[in-house]
Amino acid sequence: MGRLLLAESDSYVAPGPQSFDYPAIFGGVTKPMVQIALSVIIVAVFYLTASSRLKLVPGKFQFLAESAYSTVRNSIGGENIARKDLRPYIPLLLTLFSFILVNNLFGFIPFFQLPTMGHIAFPMGLAVFVWLLFIFVGIRRHGFGHYFAKTLVPEGVPKPVLILYIPIEFFSTFIMRPVTLTARLFATMFAGHIMLLVFVTGGEYILLHASAGVKVAAPIAFLMAIGLSFVELLIQVLQAYVFTLLTANYIGGALAEGH
Repeated sequence: MGRLLLAESDSYVAPGPQSFDYPAIFGGVTKPMVQIALSVIIVAVFYLTASSRLKLVPGKFQFLAESAYSTVRNSIGGENIARKDLRPYIPLLLTLFSFILVNNLFGFIPFFQLPTMGHIAFPMGLAVFVWLLFIFVGIRRHGFGHYFAKTLVPEGVPKPVLILYIPIEFFSTFIMRPVTLTARLFATMFAGHIMLLVFVTGGEYILLHASAGVKVAAPIAFLMAIGLSFVELLIQVLQAYVFTLLTANYIGGALAEGH
């Protein structure tokens, strides 16, 4: 899960942001960059394989692909985007969900054991993409002026209230959305990985450096790490779902007639 962090005095040094800093593998390419590239290949190969030989009785790849598609179409897209607008956005939402999920699951898979989204640059890039996307689709649907007018100046709001409403709505919609998208995905992946490292490296330190009476705590730390790994697995899947759900919600809101 991570190497034991020791100071020169053999005292335990808790994991922190430095636990996400990996030296370049070659040139300027780091482990998270390799994982990003590998995730693109995994997602592409998975769906190409699953759709290459479609059968009435699906095999395991087809079943998993159809399950993911149904979840994205019905539970994510269908609940947030109007039926008449949904179809063009299903491939985008499915790709986004799959991409985030694979990169989150890298934190659970042996050898990788690093959630790519624990590096803030990657969720930030996705959040900026979503931000630009929902603004673009809103402007394309309603026109520049009408989109922003309907978003910031809804009908029925008294004019004196608009003095407060407009800056608050602008801040929450066009500033805070990418910030919260970034923070939610990054923070959960970062915090979960740090917690796992605490138990693993702490247990390793106790096992190797503590007195005999304290060493009995090492197996407890390792068992906690195992249990926490499965909790983190659930969170990794959930966060991919939530990010995609919010993306669909923003797109659906931008396309709605109310905007």
